[in-house]
Amino acid sequence: MTSNMKDKVAVVTGGSSGIGKATAEAFLNEGAKVAICGRSRERLDEAATQLASISGPDNVFVHACDVLDENAVNAFADAVNKRFGRCDALVCNAGQARASNFYTTSDQDWRDEFDLKFFSVLRPVRAFIDMLSASGAGAIVCTSAMLARSPEPFLIATGATRAGQLNLLKSLSREFAPINVRVNAVLIGLVDSGQWSRRYESGEGPDGDKIPQGTSKEDWFVELAKSRHIPMGRLGTPAEAANAILFFASPMASYITGETIDVTGGQARNV
Repeated sequence: MTSNMKDKVAVVTGGSSGIGKATAEAFLNEGAKVAICGRSRERLDEAATQLASISGPDNVFVHACDVLDENAVNAFADAVNKRFGRCDALVCNAGQARASNFYTTSDQDWRDEFDLKFFSVLRPVRAFIDMLSASGAGAIVCTSAMLARSPEPFLIATGATRAGQLNLLKSLSREFAPINVRVNAVLIGLVDSGQWSRRYESGEGPDGDKIPQGTSKEDWFVELAKSRHIPMGRLGTPAEAANAILFFASPMASYITGETIDVTGGQARNV
């Protein structure tokens, strides 16, 4: 079985590192063309060089863009249309977790988290929906989090807004089905992405606890997996998350919409 993504165009927001970059690599390996955006021009240029090594620079387009800036997102969509003339899959991947509890989350923190989790999806969807519809088999995939269904008190704002995001995606899946655009989400657990590496480098764990000095990143990841009761005993890799995203975005999932896949190593306990 193949993904049937050859010569199709995939757009990945937050595509310059971590899961987004791994997803771009997965699309390129399947013969697709890829457009990625991110806020850092430096990281985009580095990603462009690495991605071009997979299938050539003609199949890769990078664009500096903040997905919370409506004009910038529209300009990105226009640039993709000019470069490739189409968009078959949109991966909404921008966003990160906010570590805070009820007492440490201000009103502005709540507003910021709502803006990030909702408008990082809404603005790209608005900008690309016409191209996705014209594809005849368009797909929208949102990288969300296990947290949407398994709340944690130390990530209260992120969990609440991720849950609302799933509700939004379900609504969009029903609204877009008649125009042949599918909408699905991949719920990520603990994945060894840049975000976890940055937490290790900061010396502070996800619960606000300090990482013991002298602990290697590999050992900390093992302990993290144990503390989170991950049955597979390890963190996932960006490529493992990317494989699930590729599946949802491809014609392999042509009769699936409004659904989720857990990429959690068995950590998710919801039925």
